[in-house]
Amino acid sequence: MGVSAEGSTEAGRSGEPVAVGIAHRVPDLGALELLLAVARLGSLGRAARELGITQPAASSRIRSMERQLGVALVDRSPRGSRLTDAGVLVTDWARRVVEAAEAFDAGAQALRDRRDSRLRVAASMTIAEYLLPGWLLALRAQRPDTAVSLLAGNSTAVAERLLAGEADLGFVEGLSVPPALDSTVIAHDRLIVVTAPGHPWARRRAPLAGAELAATPLILREEGSGTRQVLDAALGGLARPLIELSSTTAVKAAAVSGAGPAVLSELALGEELSTHRLVSIPLSDVQLRRALRAVWPTGHRPTGPARELLSLTRGL
Repeated sequence: MGVSAEGSTEAGRSGEPVAVGIAHRVPDLGALELLLAVARLGSLGRAARELGITQPAASSRIRSMERQLGVALVDRSPRGSRLTDAGVLVTDWARRVVEAAEAFDAGAQALRDRRDSRLRVAASMTIAEYLLPGWLLALRAQRPDTAVSLLAGNSTAVAERLLAGEADLGFVEGLSVPPALDSTVIAHDRLIVVTAPGHPWARRRAPLAGAELAATPLILREEGSGTRQVLDAALGGLARPLIELSSTTAVKAAAVSGAGPAVLSELALGEELSTHRLVSIPLSDVQLRRALRAVWPTGHRPTGPARELLSLTRGL
């Protein structure tokens, strides 16, 4: 068989080049650790026990390593196991390889520790205010040493923070997944039309038609919010906003004050509806439902505390 490309390939039986990398020529770390144990203990059996494997398995691993390297490494006798001259040299090299692997492992663990020491979450307003507090309390019980920061904004801002590397995991409420992000649906939500009790809609007997809602100036969230996107798409357009505000809490307060009707998440309205500070207005021909999603940059599945938080959103 011929060697080409500086020894990086060799011809296989079919004549096609077969890649030959260093991994095919160098024993694995487990075999090297076994050889070091034999050198230290002077016995293949004791080395096998220390590493938690059977003696036949240890013997097989040594023979495989000898075939791979093309030299004898260990002389076996009733008195024990002794390294050959080649074995002494290979053991010295093996020690350096194993020490380098231990340094590699320690460095990787340090990276994991740094990753796990913090979690940056970006979430659209409704999720940030009404769902994330419970999820983060549950995460704290599992990871008390992880520092969590929460960045609240609209769905567009959440996507921007993720793509800029300023957040590890995001949550959005819009109609679709922003470009360059992967997602999973974690819950569903319903939007409700609400007014103060003194508003004319609160006294009407018939449900409100979507066309009338679309033609009415409303208290709305800003452009880019998931709530506004869903409402705009469901109604086929909206009238010019009565007031435009940047948070769910602000929209709700304006509606309670009697400024006008609003459309808000069911998650945000429990107290106001139960105390009759706001009245729910039924719709006759429109379903205002939406998916709540966890999102992350495409191809970068959440790991560490971000993955655990994602699991918690599905279990609560």
